[in-house]
Amino acid sequence: MRKIVIAGNWKMFKTQAESLEFLQGFMPSLEHTPEDREVVLCVPYTDLYQLSKNLHGSRIQLGAQNVHWEDSGAYTGEISGEMLAEIGTRYVIVGHSERRQYFGETNETVNKRLLAAQKYALTPILCVGETKQQRDVGEIESTVTKQLKQGLVGVDQENLVIAYEPIWAIGTGDTCEAVEANRVIGLIRSQLSNPKVSIQYGGSVKPNNIDEIMAQPEIDGALVGGASLEPDSFAQLVNYK
Repeated sequence: MRKIVIAGNWKMFKTQAESLEFLQGFMPSLEHTPEDREVVLCVPYTDLYQLSKNLHGSRIQLGAQNVHWEDSGAYTGEISGEMLAEIGTRYVIVGHSERRQYFGETNETVNKRLLAAQKYALTPILCVGETKQQRDVGEIESTVTKQLKQGLVGVDQENLVIAYEPIWAIGTGDTCEAVEANRVIGLIRSQLSNPKVSIQYGGSVKPNNIDEIMAQPEIDGALVGGASLEPDSFAQLVNYK
């Protein structure tokens, strides 16, 4: 049985005070959330320790947004798997398209980060997906397959979540049609050695489309950006019907 994982990616939003305010509004909504759903908040580094102290005994798992491949060293602005694990982090996003687009992330560095996360028992959420240009010229399958082939070298697929995020749908309001997302996620699954890997959809996921997305047989959850920033909207997502 594949696990359902609904993860919020706060990106570069929310101070520590704002993160605690979010929790106060969000936590009550989990009382009726089905037990088979994993709820994850992937937050800025400065929020991790504060949230870790306030999540004990709750349904929410703590996630980070990146991890470096070395345990320590002269890597200004980076954070290690050991540092994340020490404060109770359970998940970490790796290879998000914004990291690839703005900060020079490659399939090779994504692979190194995945291995580093697993070294410290963190569950990486590997992001893959195509640009609008790649989709328009028919390179969806080849792009995603290459990201998987190069990114997953040596990676333990027993401790892994994958997020299919078509780059053209992230933060644009354009959502990939649910049936098409299901098709691509089926393609992703066919490339894996472990068929039980949970595969999320990400890209303008909102309360008004979550039910249709989650009705698809290949989709095991969602990686949510903007709609995870407000307690009410994220509550509607984790409690989809």
